Amino acid sequence: MKRVKYLLIIVFLMSGIFNVMAQEKKNLELSDLYERPTFSIKGVRGMNPMSDGSTYATLEKGELNIYNYKTGKKVKTLFNMRELILPGDTVPVPLYSTYFLSEDESKVLFMNNMNMIYRHSYTANFYVYDINNKVLSPLSQNGDQRLATFSPDATKVAFMRDNNLFIKDLSNNEELQFTHDGEWNRIINGAPDWVYEEEFGFAQGFFWSPDSKKIAFYRFDESNVKEYEMQMFDDLYPEDYTFKYPKAGEDNSIVEVFVYDLETGETIKMDTGDETDIYLPRMKWTQDPNVLAIQRLNRHQNHLEILAANATTGETTVFYDETNPYYIDITDNWTFLEDGNRFLMTSEKDGFNHIYLYLMDGTLVKQLTDGDWEVTNVYGFDGKEVYFQAAKNSSIERQIYAVNLKGQMREIINKVGTNNARFSKNFKYLININSSVDQPHQYVLFDNKGKQIRVLEDNKEFAESMKQYNLGTKTFFKISDPAFTLPDGTPIEMEAWQILPPDFDPNKKYPVLIYVYGGPGHQTVNNAWNSDDYDWMQLLAQRGIISVSINNRGGGARGQEFKKMTYQQLGKYETEDMITLAKYMASQPYVNPEKIGIYGWSYGGFMATSGITKGADYISTAVAVAPVTNWRYYDNIYTERFMRTPQENPSGYDDNSPINFVNMIKGNYLLCHGSGDDNVHFQNAMELIKALISEGKQFDLMVYPNKNHGIYGTYERDGGDVRMHLFEKINDFLFENLLEN
Repeated sequence: MKRVKYLLIIVFLMSGIFNVMAQEKKNLELSDLYERPTFSIKGVRGMNPMSDGSTYATLEKGELNIYNYKTGKKVKTLFNMRELILPGDTVPVPLYSTYFLSEDESKVLFMNNMNMIYRHSYTANFYVYDINNKVLSPLSQNGDQRLATFSPDATKVAFMRDNNLFIKDLSNNEELQFTHDGEWNRIINGAPDWVYEEEFGFAQGFFWSPDSKKIAFYRFDESNVKEYEMQMFDDLYPEDYTFKYPKAGEDNSIVEVFVYDLETGETIKMDTGDETDIYLPRMKWTQDPNVLAIQRLNRHQNHLEILAANATTGETTVFYDETNPYYIDITDNWTFLEDGNRFLMTSEKDGFNHIYLYLMDGTLVKQLTDGDWEVTNVYGFDGKEVYFQAAKNSSIERQIYAVNLKGQMREIINKVGTNNARFSKNFKYLININSSVDQPHQYVLFDNKGKQIRVLEDNKEFAESMKQYNLGTKTFFKISDPAFTLPDGTPIEMEAWQILPPDFDPNKKYPVLIYVYGGPGHQTVNNAWNSDDYDWMQLLAQRGIISVSINNRGGGARGQEFKKMTYQQLGKYETEDMITLAKYMASQPYVNPEKIGIYGWSYGGFMATSGITKGADYISTAVAVAPVTNWRYYDNIYTERFMRTPQENPSGYDDNSPINFVNMIKGNYLLCHGSGDDNVHFQNAMELIKALISEGKQFDLMVYPNKNHGIYGTYERDGGDVRMHLFEKINDFLFENLLEN
């Protein structure tokens, strides 16, 4: 009996130990996401390639150190930021860690006191440090600067101030202003207006010629662009913030290109044609320092030309011409080869995005890549091969390749998941950043043949730390449904994922939350670590909510017909796909069909709102953050690319605006928006609110005063984190409406 008694005691104690071990798994809290760096993985940042191709620079503890790619050993220290003291001072200038090296690597630009203007643009105080002479000096003492840029020969710095352009001669410290008509909300010299910055994705609008003798620059005349006003709620009387914002169908800036000649002091206008209702989305100097290439795009954005401009006379000729039945995406994937006779360009002209080689007169030499797959990024050309990223193996993965000018392609990195590369200046080495759905980012150095040299960061420590949390498994699957077809009726499968609760029981009925973005070319289903709101959805999984997402029609990496079938009817097919997904999930034995919700931000907010209206029979709960509610309220470059103008396509706008369908809502709706959103204006929310009230529909609303499209930061009064507050609100709403009471 005693033996049995002791055995029972041991079994009891062991079971207690195992229970304790099982209980060691921790649940995530919102504070883990927004107050503590629980989900922050280590990266390899600041590795700036040096011109010799074999070394890189990185800023460590205030030292700018040079390392050898292959060995990983430090070669030398260029300087220590504690040395950055202005003449006559005794203490270092407090500078940001961001720095810009001159091409000859003899000088560095630093800055401080940065103030954001829009998403990419900012003003700051810049400083020039001469590494050889160990002298630090302010770039200018006449006001804040923008876009400070060394000339290729490092003798001068060009910059922008108050919408005008200046040159600082570093040899004699003279400051020259060479445009004089800049004015807020009227004339911009050297930078794009709001809509170009946001939709064509660049903030700098001036460029040094290769020989440092000329500067090409944009001039934006915003005079006819209508203004948008936002009230900023800070003082006794709120302040009005007014800026130029061209909505769909409205006037744009008139954009011109000029070249300033430093030797003659003359400014020459480049001939971009008599039609001014166009876009000039890119310009770049060719290998000839007197020839500037300018991209010209029509208002419908389906006809792209590239002009060769004589920088001395302004005369232009067209050397590239492409039309598309839908629209043409503008990218930076165009390269002029050093022989001066050829250039590389990507295009979707054969139905998939591929790389093409042309002569400078526009003659096609060869399509270098082809097939029913997409080139997703071009890294550059080393004189022999083009290095690029592609979704060749799968639309939800990315690998790294090279192709020579004969079209012979080779694989460099074929690791499962998503791969991205940072190349050395001569493309001899690359840092590959690889991750997958169950593996955090790994930074590994390879040579350009694909041979691994050394691991820089594998995030094993982070991966181990995640094991202590009670996480659900994210799995991929495919959905086949008669509703999923291409325009020609071809049936297609949709890529999807779901995150099941960590204690998933197939005999239970779970609520579901559909995560959606849905915009043209975008994908929410990718074999990559922690994409989108993965960490937050793990928190939902712990509470028993299944998250699911789909790469809807209109998404990327599956060819032009798949991506562009939403043309002139944004929201139609995407909403249909969300409804089909909701039906599919409702048919699963482990899903409660009465508890299916949808969540999205920005375009995703538009989709979530459309889902709770047109999909009201299947979707009972929706959360929309900063949604577009009618494309008439959004900017013209983005909107017209996919919809044409409201005047041309009124039904496309009206038939897909959730404002016109709020009468269909049966369930629970939460609308969140920042009142200081310069991108998707608060007007979108206000117009939707009017419609909801008119239809007698109750809803929940959360407004964040002064906050922009990202809804982040704090308010000075108490310092509470705004993003934390937002997701507390969203969580409470979802838990109340999706979980069983």
